[in-house]
Amino acid sequence: MRIHITDLQAGDQISQDIFNAYGLHVLSSGAILNEHDLSRLYQHRIDYVDIEQRVSPSFEAAETAADLFPPELHYKFEDAVAGCELLFKQAIAEGRISEEDAKESFQPLVRHFQEERDVVSLMLSMHTQDEYTYQHSVQVGMLSFYMAKWLDWSHEDQIRAGMAGFLHDIGKSRISEEILKKSGTLTEAEFEEVKQHPVHSYRILTDSYADDGIAVAALQHHERRDGSGYPERLQDEAIMPMSRVIAIADIYSAMSSDRVYQEKRDLLFVLKELYRLSFNELDAEMTQTFINRMIPNFIGKRAQLSDGRWGTIIMTHPTDPFRPLIHVDDAFIDLSVERDLEIDRIST
Repeated sequence: MRIHITDLQAGDQISQDIFNAYGLHVLSSGAILNEHDLSRLYQHRIDYVDIEQRVSPSFEAAETAADLFPPELHYKFEDAVAGCELLFKQAIAEGRISEEDAKESFQPLVRHFQEERDVVSLMLSMHTQDEYTYQHSVQVGMLSFYMAKWLDWSHEDQIRAGMAGFLHDIGKSRISEEILKKSGTLTEAEFEEVKQHPVHSYRILTDSYADDGIAVAALQHHERRDGSGYPERLQDEAIMPMSRVIAIADIYSAMSSDRVYQEKRDLLFVLKELYRLSFNELDAEMTQTFINRMIPNFIGKRAQLSDGRWGTIIMTHPTDPFRPLIHVDDAFIDLSVERDLEIDRIST
């Protein structure tokens, strides 16, 4: 069937090769469209394409990213969360963890997810308040792995960053659950206790790993470039690169998840907050790399504008990533031009 590109959906299958006006081949027959492909079609000014008959013509906009992924990927994520919980219990009982158990819990997830698209949306759609600490650890591990990959680190260092992110909060096993799950404001004494968890993580991981870098990364993940972090108020280059990566992943995951004392924030809001923090607290280059890689995940998603209208994000702006091209009703709105409008929230 032949349809206009504004009616295309992720998951549609192309039935004929697509060429642009200059004869350049854009997509092959049989290709399954994803958000990146949709963006390419707009960039090449393709108007109509031929697709196979849809199995389910009534795609629900409210469907989450997690609903679009195979069940086995859900199971791998859940296995990693369960493995993380066991590591926490091991740390409580023995004061250390098994390096082999940590690998068996986390690395299968890396092998299964590293080629999947939009895994961030999947991970962030799978969380409950009761298992927040464990799910957060898995998310930070995966995000840290991806960031190291985007920064062109060696494969070995990508795995190390992922493992360090996965284990960064293991020290919370020594903080009382009463404090960790407190819904109200922490007292000064309680907050000081929570601020010791990087030190606890360092001690547990030092006793568990020959690789001291993983322990140091956990120790420093709350340090900030301007010296406002903890536990040692380190500044700039005194904070190791792997710690800076985990800091970004930690903030993104925490702000994007439901917690007992805080509702999750809109994903675009979180990226804007990371951008703000990159001026003084977070590594600017790493944060910009993270934002640039994350923004394309919004292509194809529904967004509500500040005037209340809903539309679909069509294309991101190369130099103004928070002001993309939006398709609203029968019109295209370029937010980099329409400065009086902005995105209020994105449906994931």
